[in-house]
Amino acid sequence: MSHAAEVAAEVSVYDRMCWPEAELERALAGGAHRRELAAYLGATEYSTLSALAHQAQAVQRRRTGRRGRLKVYLLPGILGSQLGRLRAVGEPPDLLWVDPTDIVNGRLTELRLPRRPQPLAPVQPLGAIVYSYLALKLRLAVAGFDVVLYDYDWRGDVLASGHALMLRLAADGAEQLALVGHSMGALLARAALAHYGAAAGAERITRLIGIGAPHGGSIAAVQALRATYPIVGRLAAMDRVHDAETLTRRAFRGFMSLYQLLPVLGSTLDLFDPDCWPRTGARPDAKLLRAARDFGQRLAPSDQRFFSIVGTGQRTVTGVERRGQQFRYQVSSAGDGTVASGCAVLPGVRSYSLRCEHSELPRNESVAAALTDLLRRGRTQRLREGVIARHGRSTYVTDGILRRELARKLDWYQLSIGERRRYLDRLNEPPAAYRR
Repeated sequence: MSHAAEVAAEVSVYDRMCWPEAELERALAGGAHRRELAAYLGATEYSTLSALAHQAQAVQRRRTGRRGRLKVYLLPGILGSQLGRLRAVGEPPDLLWVDPTDIVNGRLTELRLPRRPQPLAPVQPLGAIVYSYLALKLRLAVAGFDVVLYDYDWRGDVLASGHALMLRLAADGAEQLALVGHSMGALLARAALAHYGAAAGAERITRLIGIGAPHGGSIAAVQALRATYPIVGRLAAMDRVHDAETLTRRAFRGFMSLYQLLPVLGSTLDLFDPDCWPRTGARPDAKLLRAARDFGQRLAPSDQRFFSIVGTGQRTVTGVERRGQQFRYQVSSAGDGTVASGCAVLPGVRSYSLRCEHSELPRNESVAAALTDLLRRGRTQRLREGVIARHGRSTYVTDGILRRELARKLDWYQLSIGERRRYLDRLNEPPAAYRR
């Protein structure tokens, strides 16, 4: 057996903890596997999720035999669903995203989307990321909603994923449906609504709520394709085999979803034109750039069912320009760290805002409470109405500056369990260069 095959056959702790969602919730509510779940999630997170699961179970028991009118589909963003391969019946899956053991061993390149049939089992979604989304699902369940935490393969075409979601919604017998999308999940919701069109049943979708939604794109996608996005750099720091540029070239560069997240910048810089990208360093796939050009026009336009919850006050890349053979990025506080505030709103759509980081938005208790209000009544007073984008002092950084800052490697196995957990939780933390 080759070394690669041996690494793939190894069952890690993260593989073993990739439980079906219902089984995990039952264990959290009933106290089963307390020690291993507390070690896996961390004591604080375990305590929070355990209490929420217990409350949600009690609400569900009271509602037995009674169906609510509204069913909520909670849609994660890019990177928000676990990905991996199924093993033989009775064995845990081979989790690739997110399994730190596999990242360290260079296996993230296996996330590359194949262009022809592969001998290995296909990579597929294995449930939403627990840390990011389970608390929100449980808080909505405690509020009395029937909630589906919908996982999907975030690497591919959002329009194709939207069609699959539309088929799922069409087959759902609920009287009314609501779509709550975090980040790219809101674009997935709009794609599903566009596929539905005016077909019978489309009127059942009564709410579409975006949380930190990149309706106008995100410059983070530019950085991901240039191998200068903080998450890419920090994953490469863990990887003993690849640097950030190699990871991008061999995996991320082929994700159609990244191209569909590129912002339209008007006449200043056409990011869908390959000639507008620097010729040195990581570069996008020209065919995928062209294929993504009309993506935004193929999404459902906004109407009275739409709402936006926007994060602000975080150091965010809010502008980009070409300087020689690299990009130069403007960094300000007018965003949530990933999506600029102006890109998270749609004209004519009621918006609410709070100071919060992008990945923390679905974990925020005020956001969950506001969602409950919006789902029930179509309005809330728990968040500030409107979006005030205060830029603060702007900083400018280049691809080169970010590459140098993010190039450091770390020895994963020298970190304590707590340090490892904190590192993974802070993958999207702004680099020091954003604060200078």
